[in-house]
Amino acid sequence: MNKQSPDNPRILLVAPSLRIMGGQAVQADRLLVKMRADGRQVDLLPINPEPPGILRYVEKVKYLRTLVVSFVYIISLFRRIPEYDVIHIFSASYFSFILAPTPAILVARFYGKPSILNYRSGEAEDHFTRWGTIVFPIMYLLDAIVVPSEYLVEVFAKFGFTATSIANVVDENAVAYRLRESVQPKIIVSRALESLYNIPCSIRAYKLVKDKYPRAELTILGYGSQEANLRAMVKDSHIAGVTFTGRVEREEIGRLYFASDVFLNSSSIDNMPVSILEAFAAGLPIVTTNAGGIPFIVTDHVNGHLVEVDDHVALAERIIELIENPADVKRLSELGANEIKKYRWEAVSAQWRDLYRRTIVAHTAPAITPLSSETQR
Repeated sequence: MNKQSPDNPRILLVAPSLRIMGGQAVQADRLLVKMRADGRQVDLLPINPEPPGILRYVEKVKYLRTLVVSFVYIISLFRRIPEYDVIHIFSASYFSFILAPTPAILVARFYGKPSILNYRSGEAEDHFTRWGTIVFPIMYLLDAIVVPSEYLVEVFAKFGFTATSIANVVDENAVAYRLRESVQPKIIVSRALESLYNIPCSIRAYKLVKDKYPRAELTILGYGSQEANLRAMVKDSHIAGVTFTGRVEREEIGRLYFASDVFLNSSSIDNMPVSILEAFAAGLPIVTTNAGGIPFIVTDHVNGHLVEVDDHVALAERIIELIENPADVKRLSELGANEIKKYRWEAVSAQWRDLYRRTIVAHTAPAITPLSSETQR
């Protein structure tokens, strides 16, 4: 195919599709939609493709499903990567890094295509410490590394890698803003139900609030491997007023945010949670632990409330503080509308455009070699 201008490249996003409802899939979908609306040539290659034909039936068999989906994914990399000018690869950590980003990086290298790693996991430091001998040789093949927070920029620097920070994008059309002038104890938790997000800490904090305010309610939005354990915890502890929504489609999330009055997050490991940005957009006062990169977006008693990791008592105290101080609620709710400006597409689109251009130019620039002694004569 003819080579495109660095100012108008063909971009291939390699990322989960919305079949996997998570932060990577949501951000990839937003970039796809926003860049296409800007007239950019961009497509998605899902790391979780639906197997064709009769192979779809293997999706019900755990390990066989992984083998078949991985095979279909790798074949699609060889088929589609040659058609594009820059390969933008989303990444998590640990074994996921080996299954999804690594094949894309290697195939892009095989075809001589510039590749950008969009690393998004708050577990980066532990990942690199434990898996560095495996992942670093792969990362040296990249043309650029992008992360969604200055926190991860610092983590990458510890291991000798330069990363560029480009913030996550919030779709304000999906989350309606509502000014809160006081707080009813209607609390929402919006994280995947996985161990690193420490949902039990949120439930324990809610129990303390419920003991003081019997009308309190807790909505736990999402699904994950810990859902059965969390439901059992609520049932065994006789905690009333807790609703588990299970998987919720994107169009429904905004309604649940709108109906709530406090956003609660108790993660133990984190980066730049899109759910916190959505809480800003919704005008929800935020009470959160200070895990990972969260202090880079939430400042205690400025635009939210921060407590130490795994401190459910402090989380409950901050929620009660909001209930008893309407003026602070209104101030935080008003700030949310201002905070979200830096995460709008208008604020980050130029950064992506510039990064693609610089990456392609650097990748295609001829290498400068020293003059030979014969030439120097």
